[in-house]
Amino acid sequence: MLGSGIVLGCDYNPEQWSADVWQEDVRLMRQAGVDLVAINIFGWSYLEPRPGEYDFAGLDRVVELLHEHDIKINLGTGTSSPPPWLTTLHPEILPTAADGTTRYPGGRQAWCPSSPIFRRRALALVEQVARRYGEHPAVVLWHVSNELGCHNAHCYDEETAEAFRRWLRKRYGTVDALNDGWGTSFWSQRYGDWSEVGLPRQALSARNPGQQLDFHRFSSDELLDYYRDEVEVLRRHSTVPITTNFMVTAHIRNLDYWTWAPEMDVVANDHYLDHRLAAPTAELAFAADLTRGLAGGQPWILMEQSVGAVSWQPHNLAKAPGEMTRNSLTHVARGADAVCFFQWRASAQGAEKFHSALIPHAGTDTEAWREVLTLSATLDRLDEVAGTTVEADVAVLFSWQSWWSCDGESRPSHSVRYLDQVHRAYQALRDLGVTADVLAPPRTWTGTGWSSCPACT
Repeated sequence: MLGSGIVLGCDYNPEQWSADVWQEDVRLMRQAGVDLVAINIFGWSYLEPRPGEYDFAGLDRVVELLHEHDIKINLGTGTSSPPPWLTTLHPEILPTAADGTTRYPGGRQAWCPSSPIFRRRALALVEQVARRYGEHPAVVLWHVSNELGCHNAHCYDEETAEAFRRWLRKRYGTVDALNDGWGTSFWSQRYGDWSEVGLPRQALSARNPGQQLDFHRFSSDELLDYYRDEVEVLRRHSTVPITTNFMVTAHIRNLDYWTWAPEMDVVANDHYLDHRLAAPTAELAFAADLTRGLAGGQPWILMEQSVGAVSWQPHNLAKAPGEMTRNSLTHVARGADAVCFFQWRASAQGAEKFHSALIPHAGTDTEAWREVLTLSATLDRLDEVAGTTVEADVAVLFSWQSWWSCDGESRPSHSVRYLDQVHRAYQALRDLGVTADVLAPPRTWTGTGWSSCPACT
């Protein structure tokens, strides 16, 4: 897929460090057997420090340094988070929450997916990046944005309302058909004209479930349309495969990845152990099998995981000795041909300064670093596994749209949740040692066993 064996990779953010650290970084990357490095994931404010003024000097140096040391590049388009000058000049690109309040800069993804101004500015950056590096021999993969929809999937401003109405017209054709689909005869909600149809903003009571479900569908499609816009620019300048990192995990359900997966040249996923769950390693296995399903049974990329503790859960637990290796091999056993981490060097500042990394704050004379070296050697011994596929006797059917529907505001019991039902069915098979595919309903399954379809709608 990206080489002749199982790939070891990581996110690398050299802009967080002075240039004299970069040489040491690539030396240690070679020592650790790092094959693939993702760069320019959050590079916009460096590449375009002022509107229309581009500075590639720093990124040029990093690209050449990695190339000189035979480290392949997963090149980000840099568009995940807009620079401060853009949100200052155009505050109208900022997301609006369901209660009508603005979500301000200071974190990440401070942009509304339906904003034409954001799209125009972002695609201008992609054009510059693609033109400059599209044929560079070190670039083997394009990384569009980053974790699309993690924070900003649902926007409730007027531009989004107009886009939603266009989407609904295409889906239903007539207002009467929409009324029938949403059951608007209940609570006097029947629409007489498209202009009356709005977003499922915060209301005084439970909102219309049909409207909410369609808004989920629309929001997923709107971000997919944005992804396609970036891909179109990249294709003009490069033949390198293109992907973005999914978030197939228990705590994020914003996008319908069954509709996204066919658009990927290779499927990639970010997965972090979630210690808020009763069985985090079982959820890891399920997510890996689901990612393989999204990849159509073909090899896929684990784009991000953690070496140890993360920094965004209520209680961020360090991994026990050997746990990081077991997590990695679980993904490989379920079809991953690349095992990558966030991030290379632990940040000294910023919102994720307590997030673990391949090089921890304490440096390389640590158990964490020694386990990284052990994992690298283990993956090297598994090179012959690369390109192989997983054979399953059973399929568990899973649907993001069922998840949205079953966990809506109006349901028989808030104690019964869709994903819990799916996990129970999957765990029962796992406890028996049965390998399962996780597929979308309805789908023709060519396996020899049976399928389980918990709570499908």
